[in-house]
Amino acid sequence: MNSNHTDDLAELHAEVAAVARELLADSAPRWATIARAGWPGLEVSAAFDGADAGFAEVAVILTEIGRAAASGPYPAVAALGVGALNHVVPTPDRDRLLRETAAGAVVPIVALAGEGMGEKRFRIENSPRGPLLRGAAEFVLDVPDAGRLLVPAVDPAGEVVLVDLDPRARGLLVTERPVLDATRSFGDIVAEDVSPESLWHFEDGYRCDAVGRLRDRAAVAVACDSLGLSRAMLDATVAHVAVREQFGRAIGSFQAVKHACADMLVQVTVAGKLVDAAVRAVTASGADASTSASMAKSYACATAVDIAGKAMQLHGGMGYTWESGIHVYLKRAALNRSLFGSPAQHRARLARRYSVQAPRRRGA
Repeated sequence: MNSNHTDDLAELHAEVAAVARELLADSAPRWATIARAGWPGLEVSAAFDGADAGFAEVAVILTEIGRAAASGPYPAVAALGVGALNHVVPTPDRDRLLRETAAGAVVPIVALAGEGMGEKRFRIENSPRGPLLRGAAEFVLDVPDAGRLLVPAVDPAGEVVLVDLDPRARGLLVTERPVLDATRSFGDIVAEDVSPESLWHFEDGYRCDAVGRLRDRAAVAVACDSLGLSRAMLDATVAHVAVREQFGRAIGSFQAVKHACADMLVQVTVAGKLVDAAVRAVTASGADASTSASMAKSYACATAVDIAGKAMQLHGGMGYTWESGIHVYLKRAALNRSLFGSPAQHRARLARRYSVQAPRRRGA
C-alpha cells in the first residue's frame, strides 16, 4: 500500500467518523436511522445493494458507537451477522437475507455465547423428521432484537455449518438476560429439536475455523468499542480539569492531574495502534489475525476500565453522580472486558502462541 493510498483512506475514515459522531451525538438513533445511513450494508457487496466497503470502515463506526456509548444491535449485525453471511456458500436464500440486511429490513444475530473463547455449543442430528438442531448458548449479544437467528452448528459429518432460523421457531426458546450495563441487550438460547429453515456451508477459506474467525471479529469489534469509549472519557476528563478550579487554579495545572491525564493519553494511543493492527489483520484474514485480535482485545478492554475509573476519580465528587454519565461508560467498559474472552484468556492464548519449548538435551 503506497503512502498516497494510506492518506486517502485516513481521510475517508476521518470523514466517516465525523458523520457517525454527528448522527450519534444527540440521542440513541433508531434502527431506521442507522439503516438510512447505510451502515448495515457497509461490508456488503454492491451486487447485494451494499456499499462494497470493508471491515476497516465498519470498525470506524464501531469505535464511534463506543465513543457515544450508543445502544442498538448494529455491532452484532455488522461484526457477526454480515461477517457470517459474507463467508457462506451463496444460495438464493443467503443472497436474499444479505440484501435485506444491507437495507436494514432485517436484523440477523449470530448465536455466539458472549462468555469464553470456545464455541461448539450447537449440533445437528439426523432423525426420521430430518435434520434437527439441538444446543444452547448464554449471553448472546442483541439476540432479543433478532429478526433472524444464525446458528453455527456441527453437522453429523463434523463440519461447522450456519443454520438460519426464525427466532420464534418451534422448539427454540430465546429469553432476555438482564445486565447492569443498560446500553446493551443479551439473551439465552435453547434449541430442542428445531428444524432448520436453511442450512449453509462456509466457503473453503472459512470452513476449517469458521467459529474461531467469527469470534476474532467479535473480539476486535468489542476492542473498537472500548477504544471509542476510552477516547470519550479522556476528552471529557481533559475538558473538565481545564475549567474546574481549586485554590484559585484549574485542577489540570496540578502535577498529579497532569500525569494522570498523560497516562490516559498513552494508554489510548497504544490501544489505538493495537486495534488498527487487529482490524487490518482481520480484514486480510492473515495467519496471525487471531494473535492481533487477542492483543487488541486484551489491552484495549482492560485499558478502558482503567481509563473510565480514572475519569470518574478526576471528576471528583460529581464523577460519582448519576448526572455525570461516567457510570454509563464504566459499566460498558467492564462488560466489554469480559465479552468474547477476558483479558486473561486472550493473554493465555498469546502465551501459547509465543511459548518456546525448552530444548531437550541430547540423550535425555
